[in-house]
Amino acid sequence: MFTGIIQSVAKIADRKMSGKAGKLVIDLGKPLTNPDIGESIAVNGACLTLEGTSGSKLFFHVLEETLKKTNLGSLPKGAKVNIERALCAGDSLGGHIVSGHIDATCPVKSLRKKGSDLVLTVSYPPEMAVYFVEKGSVAVDGVSLTVVEAGRNFFSVHLIPTTIEMTCLSERRPGDLVNVETDMIGKYILRYLHASGGKITNPKINMNLLKNSGWEN
Repeated sequence: MFTGIIQSVAKIADRKMSGKAGKLVIDLGKPLTNPDIGESIAVNGACLTLEGTSGSKLFFHVLEETLKKTNLGSLPKGAKVNIERALCAGDSLGGHIVSGHIDATCPVKSLRKKGSDLVLTVSYPPEMAVYFVEKGSVAVDGVSLTVVEAGRNFFSVHLIPTTIEMTCLSERRPGDLVNVETDMIGKYILRYLHASGGKITNPKINMNLLKNSGWEN
């Protein structure tokens, strides 16, 4: 489990496939503090298992499916990635609950400056619109962000100076794919409403819908 608060930015050092699996090597730039072989580390938001370390390099066993379903298979060697180690009991939950399971890779629509912030707009297929709510949470390349605008086929977020400085999102360009994980709690609510007969194609949650779904005072 993660929070979407990025701890460091690293680079893809190497990526090699062998059949349906492969090795992903990430260069952290400095040795990882107290590495625990087998621990979970989010790389651009994708939960991976640490297989070993050597100096500043981290080694991960990755499946072909992981490389296909995330941007870790398409980013070139040398590309920067966001790193977050798994949440420990008692840690501050500064972002939101992030599982490290990517829902989709989506193309960047635009990245424009607005004051001291950057506005990142990401496109997605219309069927994903149900998962985005203005002022709700979303993880983009592992970064916990607040949805500012949720359209029919896009969402936008603001990157404040701290986010720009501490993550690699400011390097994304139109057309680049980013890993998107929608809000876990929202997905469970929608699943519940769907199972109980609530309509989720264009959800308008109100007291009647909640009452009909079994939620009462």
